[in-house]
Amino acid sequence: MAVYTDISEDDLTRFLADYEAGTLLSYKGIAEGVENSNFLLHTTKGAFILTLYEKRVDPNDLPFFLGLMHHLADHGLNCPLPLSRRDGELLGELSGRPAAMISFLEGMWLRKPAAKHCREVGRALADMHLAGHGFALTRKNALSVDGWRPLWDKSAGRADEVEPGLQDEIAEELDYLESHWPKTLPHGVIHADLFPDNVFFIGDQLSGLIDFYFACNDAFAYDVAICLNAWCFEKDGSFNMTKGMALLDGYEQVRPLNGAELRSLPLLARGAALRFFLTRLYDWLTTPPGALVVKKDPLEYLRKLRFHRQVKSAEEYGLVHR
Repeated sequence: MAVYTDISEDDLTRFLADYEAGTLLSYKGIAEGVENSNFLLHTTKGAFILTLYEKRVDPNDLPFFLGLMHHLADHGLNCPLPLSRRDGELLGELSGRPAAMISFLEGMWLRKPAAKHCREVGRALADMHLAGHGFALTRKNALSVDGWRPLWDKSAGRADEVEPGLQDEIAEELDYLESHWPKTLPHGVIHADLFPDNVFFIGDQLSGLIDFYFACNDAFAYDVAICLNAWCFEKDGSFNMTKGMALLDGYEQVRPLNGAELRSLPLLARGAALRFFLTRLYDWLTTPPGALVVKKDPLEYLRKLRFHRQVKSAEEYGLVHR
């Protein structure tokens, strides 16, 4: 979450008049994240999240994102729900941007997750994969292997400013991944961005998943690989196998991975690391001064990518055969 577009109290008050959401008491921007502008609202009827969808979000994707939240909630997953306007629509407009009101999910994201939390995340991810079955809309993953080279081309010319030799290294990595990427793994709706700040806990109990604005149709095991990257590395860059074991065990308690998925996991984790390196690199080089957003270090994911290159099997992530 982030703030790219500012809003005035008068405009917000007029916007709220189209909802049964009460009278505005206070609002503030939420600085975390890199994609949309988000605000925490307090009204006479409670707390809500207001999201303004920025230019990087295709308006044609919004029915998928908002409809998916309803579908997942209807199938037992704890997640926020978009509020309907008085006219029945889920989307309005504010400050020249498509905008939605989203229910507030209780809980906090964990700054220092432990293995027990990784196990809960694994279970919740598998629950989401199963709950997404039957969702009628589909969305291609624009940030999978076919989208990495066009994204890289936007940053390649300046990559060596970040680290000398980076341009050649990433070009070789792209060549390898494009020629080896698996195409026939089990697939369906995935979250594609299940980082710690998108998972809420109350104490040690997982209370829900948020931020479905990268959700798409892709391989389930790729979503697992994203979570290995997001949850199982320590601040010093080392991989925590205890966390990896817990995450994979939690996932497989709900949805066991098949042989092809397990064999592909190191390559998928490598690709997931590259995907987040590329988007972080682009944002690092192009985010305008003064934006209320925290830029994230692309080199963190370069180090993870280099780690995954050395991994030969899922057992090195902590997989325990059942």
